[in-house]
This record gives sequence, structure tokens and C-alpha cells, in this order.
Amino acid sequence: RRIIETTHTHLFLTGKAGTGKTTFLRRLRDTLPKRMVVLAPTGIAAINAGGITIHSFFQLPFSPFVPGAGYENSKAFSMRGAKLKIIQSIDLLVIDEISMVRADLLDAVDAALRRFRHSSQPFGGVQLLLIGDLQQLAPVARDEEWRMLSAYYETPYFFSSHALKKTQYVTVELEKVYRQQDSGFLNLLNSIREGQPSQEVLSALNSRYVPGYQPTKE
Repeated sequence: RRIIETTHTHLFLTGKAGTGKTTFLRRLRDTLPKRMVVLAPTGIAAINAGGITIHSFFQLPFSPFVPGAGYENSKAFSMRGAKLKIIQSIDLLVIDEISMVRADLLDAVDAALRRFRHSSQPFGGVQLLLIGDLQQLAPVARDEEWRMLSAYYETPYFFSSHALKKTQYVTVELEKVYRQQDSGFLNLLNSIREGQPSQEVLSALNSRYVPGYQPTKE
């Protein structure tokens, strides 16, 4: 919290499921004096975070963003009214489920903030709080999109964003899991998360398999 409240440093907050990332965000919203906006890449993630989607807030198209193509200067890239005032006044931009945010989308956010805040600084001088777990959902990059974007980006992940590479950001990993108390179940979850299930873990999972199971209507 001190990083966000007392500095202007960008922060990538990560950790396994159940380590308190969402709880941290909710408490931050309730107590932080900075003006903040909470966004997420999908509608469900936005609802869970208590925010709105990135595309909706910045009125971005769903097509890939090509760095340096000049799209940010086109008439289609426009903003007015109350939302423009919000963009020009925010101190902190929170993006939840950052693992799902493609590098070009984060660069589109950078272009929008620089344009509407009339600033040449990365992300228009706004502080970023990026929350997520890179071992959960990955960004979607269809083959035809990635064939084009791979000429500009090393990976589809947010950390390959050109704008983010121009900044200095710190990473904080939450380690204690609060959601689960069963150590055996935690070990099972972690082995699946890391893609390294032992035979013991696979046997435990398969022991719950019921051949021919038909759920009731309820």
C-alpha cells in the first residue's frame, strides 16, 4: 500500500488465487486518497473488480493496436464530456486480471492517456496498479492477429508493452493463501497451477471421477 500511496511508482501485484489481491483492491478503493479508476479486460472480470472494461472506458475498437500507426491521432480516437474530465484528473489507473491484457491493448491505453491528458509521458503520467496472476488466464491472440503483432511484440503478454518498457515498475507477490486452509488441497491446487502434477495428485483427482454420472435437474 505504501508504494501506491506515497510514491508514483507503477506496481504489478501478483500472487496465487486466494492470497488477497481482490481484498487489497477493495480496501484501497475505500481508503486511498488518490483519484482512481478500476478497469479489467472482460465484463466478468470488471464486475468482480467493481469497475468497467478497458475497451468501454477508453472507447477502443477490438481490432489489434499497431504501435506507431497513427491511429491515436485519428478522429475515431475521440473522447468528450464527463469521461474526458475523469481521464484528465485521475492519479491511479488500476487494471485487474492483467494476465489477460494483451501487450498492444496496454499500448492503446498508453496512447489514449497521452492524447487526452496532453502528455508525452508513458501512460500520460498516470500511475498504474496492475493486478493478476500470470499462471492463470493468458491473453487471447488469434493466429492471424499474432502474425501481424509478432512483428512488434516479443510476446502477447502485458509486460511486452512498448509503453511499459519505458517505465520502471516494481513487482510485489502475495504469498499466503487465505481462501483455503486444507494444506493437502493447497498442494494439489499449486501443482496444477504450475503444470507439474505428480502421480499422487492425478490419483487424488481421478478418485473423484464417477463414470456415467448424470446430474439431477437441480
